Amino acid sequence: MMDGIMRITLVILTFASVLSHGATVKLGEGKSVSFRREVMPVLQKQGCSGGKCHGSFSGRGGLRLSLFASMPELDFEGLVLQGKSRRVNSAAPDQSLMLLKPTASVPHQGGRMIEKGSEAYRILRRWISEGVHGPKNDEGRVVRLEISPSELVLKAGGKSAIRVVAHWSDGMEQDVTDWAGYEIREERIATVNGTGGVSALHPGRTSMKVQYLGVVEAVPVSVPYGNDPVGVDFAAKNFIDEMLMAEWAKMGLKPAPVSDDHEFVRRAYLDVIGTLPTSKEVRAFVASQKPTKRDDLIDALLERPEYVDFWTMKWGDLLRVHRRFVGEKGMWSFHGWLQQAIRENRPVDRIAQQLLTAKGDLYANGAVAYFYTDAKPEQLAETTAQVFLGVRMQCARCHDHPLETWKQTDYFGLANYFARLTKKDNADGGRFGGAKLIKTSLTPTKEMRPKMRMDPRPFDSGQSPAADLTDIRQHLAQWITATDNPYFARNWVNRYWSYLMGRGLIEPVDDLRGSNPPLIPTLMDALEMDFVAGGYDLKKLIRRICSSRVYQLASVVSPQRDGEGKFYTHRRYRMMPAQVLLDAIDQATGLAEEYPGMPAGTRAIQLPDPSVRSDALTLFGRSLRANPCECAASSNPDLARALHLLNSESLQKKITHAKSRLGALLKEEQKDRVVIDELYLSTLSRPPSDTEWQRVRAELDRAPSREEGFQDLLWALLNSAAFVYQH
Repeated sequence: MMDGIMRITLVILTFASVLSHGATVKLGEGKSVSFRREVMPVLQKQGCSGGKCHGSFSGRGGLRLSLFASMPELDFEGLVLQGKSRRVNSAAPDQSLMLLKPTASVPHQGGRMIEKGSEAYRILRRWISEGVHGPKNDEGRVVRLEISPSELVLKAGGKSAIRVVAHWSDGMEQDVTDWAGYEIREERIATVNGTGGVSALHPGRTSMKVQYLGVVEAVPVSVPYGNDPVGVDFAAKNFIDEMLMAEWAKMGLKPAPVSDDHEFVRRAYLDVIGTLPTSKEVRAFVASQKPTKRDDLIDALLERPEYVDFWTMKWGDLLRVHRRFVGEKGMWSFHGWLQQAIRENRPVDRIAQQLLTAKGDLYANGAVAYFYTDAKPEQLAETTAQVFLGVRMQCARCHDHPLETWKQTDYFGLANYFARLTKKDNADGGRFGGAKLIKTSLTPTKEMRPKMRMDPRPFDSGQSPAADLTDIRQHLAQWITATDNPYFARNWVNRYWSYLMGRGLIEPVDDLRGSNPPLIPTLMDALEMDFVAGGYDLKKLIRRICSSRVYQLASVVSPQRDGEGKFYTHRRYRMMPAQVLLDAIDQATGLAEEYPGMPAGTRAIQLPDPSVRSDALTLFGRSLRANPCECAASSNPDLARALHLLNSESLQKKITHAKSRLGALLKEEQKDRVVIDELYLSTLSRPPSDTEWQRVRAELDRAPSREEGFQDLLWALLNSAAFVYQH
């Protein structure tokens, strides 16, 4: 008898343990309704706390709620304590304005939001009848969302549903499938209903954002292009190839063939050193019979002086090297510091640490310029997050981000790392000089609200620097560059992948967040791990990407599938950066651009900042270095750029000048075939096709003179898409 009682007791205790640790419950199933766990989700799901309703900055109809139900205390005050408590009536719940208005039982500007008798109505009514209990601090918060399945692969026209379980910090698990918010990023590929039901429309891949009480997750949604067998005419060289081949098989995609030597050599030169290959270099590469010549070329390019110039320019755009921030002498100091870091192939974690902890005299240590570019701690925080972590935190300056995890505490915790930094002029009275740290109590700027007077701390972490740490920026630099930081390595891998492949695995490349996942997560993870294991070596990263067969695929202008090149089945056409394009024109014509205040022979990729005047570079869309966004440099074709190439007096002079490349060829009285081949190799890095040769020959015969005919040919080549675009 005693054994039976003990067994029953054990069963009861086990069942109770399951309920309190991991049992999944639904909204409204508990003994009493929780304001934080049940009322807030209902308000969010029904749209009451949306930006177009009571969640707007000024509220609606005298009631203001927190945007997307992010602040329980504020919402409880508005619903229960304000308005003379007219919104809730525990003695007669059905007479509460909180129920009468959304059901349209009385006039409501927002119309009917809730149906009488619905689950939402039942939860709200029960909460009111139980005495409108407020939010409890011991209920914790949602820490993660468990979504199953974690990925959806559907045929066009197919449908599927997901299940969402919210995990709370106190161990509670809550089925919130009907209460979470859903949004498909690209609705031409798939759509989603209010309870997580997904319908596939067209081939492609997108993601579905799932949001619940401030926690955001993303679910990949793939709609294959077909079930045709995928044939690949090359063997994988590294994990990049292997992972993308697996993606092509999943999506029913077939890649383009591997590029020929002419296409590859042009691509490698432009991507790695921002410079066109000369006709001599093209011929030598194509003639080589070495089986390793492509890998050897990448290695050789990484050691060229142009590599330093080109990547110093790109880093200068990102870090906004400009004399308007630090004066001419300070600008040259910053430019020189970056140039030396690139020349030494300094690991990117060391570059970040040296920039974030820089101090001393600006002219002696160019890295100090990082703290002159932004005037306020908040601006420095935004720049630091965007440049080094690929995270945009600007929204959190004014309010908790409604659809992401960033909070105001994250924003100001990061900003306060820079609140103790002071700058002083040199003793010579110059405007720019040294920067030093002073020991003072933390003094937030005027814009910081009183509740934000908080200790510095990294976001996603509650760990503040030790009180006795002389320079608290060291703590920030260590956290940013830590191997377990989920953003740092991923940020640089994604940026460099976009530089070399034409688009990032995450787009925009500097917008890493939960609702913007990588298109191919497995590849992103593998690249990130390889980058960290390789010691944050940027040359190794470039070599890894460029040596893959995927990087070497041929370009396709109008592919039948994967038109946007999201799956890297072919090389996408993209405009040359402004400086690269102008240098390419100079090299093709044999006449260098002259820049005010710069030595003769200076190339555009060597210019230290955008203050060096050049109408062509402005038209071609060079970065003005006004913000740290990758979008600061325009790479989109536009009418002004096209008209400049078509009608530029400067370009005409370079084509027709007696000392130009063409002028020298004509003076040497080279044969037509020699001249034509040289012009093609100098612009497109390939000889003309048979069809092109015949057309050129016919046009030369019709030209007023041999000289004018060849000038027209060079002008046409410089205006062709094959020249202006990288491919």
